[in-house]
Amino acid sequence: DLLAEYKLNANDAIMASAEHLPLFQTLMDKYDAKLLPGGSAQNTLRGAQLLLPSGSAVFFGAVGGDENARKLKQAAEKANLRTNYMVNKDKPTGTCALLITGHNRSMVANLSAAETYSFEHTKTPENWKDIENAKFYYITGFFFAVSPDTIQAVAQHALDNGKTFTMNLSAPFVAQFFTQHVEKTIPYIDILFGNESEAIALGEAMKWAPEGAKLNVGDVKWIAKRVADMPKLGKKPRVVVFTQGALETVVAVSNEEGVRVYPVTKVPDSEVGDTNGAGDAFVAAFLAEYMQGKSLDVSVEAGHWLGGQVVRQIGPNYPDGEL
Repeated sequence: DLLAEYKLNANDAIMASAEHLPLFQTLMDKYDAKLLPGGSAQNTLRGAQLLLPSGSAVFFGAVGGDENARKLKQAAEKANLRTNYMVNKDKPTGTCALLITGHNRSMVANLSAAETYSFEHTKTPENWKDIENAKFYYITGFFFAVSPDTIQAVAQHALDNGKTFTMNLSAPFVAQFFTQHVEKTIPYIDILFGNESEAIALGEAMKWAPEGAKLNVGDVKWIAKRVADMPKLGKKPRVVVFTQGALETVVAVSNEEGVRVYPVTKVPDSEVGDTNGAGDAFVAAFLAEYMQGKSLDVSVEAGHWLGGQVVRQIGPNYPDGEL
């Protein structure tokens, strides 16, 4: 069992350490592994661009000068997503091993070239033009491990210019190991996404659990509201959106009492491919609707719909044809 061999949880997302590196070749050599485009932020922007007018989105990230980078660009182009890659020819394009067991997915990310992304790339005049031209920004929590300077600069630009800055907690380890970066950035965040495991990890990292107690899924609602009510810069209320798989989605808004709860229409087990990419798809559709002036209610329902479509696929793929 690969999960046991590599000491992995059935439903988790981690960064690869030296002990995990052989896993990638093992999957290619001994299993019917499928190669699919990623990573998380590019998955989301591919989905959002499919739902938005042409030329609405551009993706920033780092890749190697290799075949995998070419395939990533092709996948983006298929969705009409423009890419602005920093190319590091000394490192291979990052990869992520996905181990699917039932409806669980264990992700092991080997960032490689992706972790070499530099703010120097962002701030060149020709690239900063893309930042200036945008009205909405979406950055995953994984980027705290790569370029916190880029996150800070984009967040400050959004604040100074009345634009909308959004982030995703992305994985439990982000809140656990990058707590100071998360705390520093939260005041800038207009919309924060995450799932129940990431919400719990954030609550524990902020030391919100009663002494001697552990937080659990029953605490997600009040964690959402507590995050929404944290100090914030700018005039916009903060929106916190926590998905919980097939369970209800929780939304808390800083200028509202209580929380909103949205039931999820469960995908029949017989139709489930795997759950990888469902969270990215939810954010894609949510942002696509929200950016076009739709309500939170409509944006959440769109997220549920597209997440359900991706759950029916294998890997983070979007259905063929017009969405």
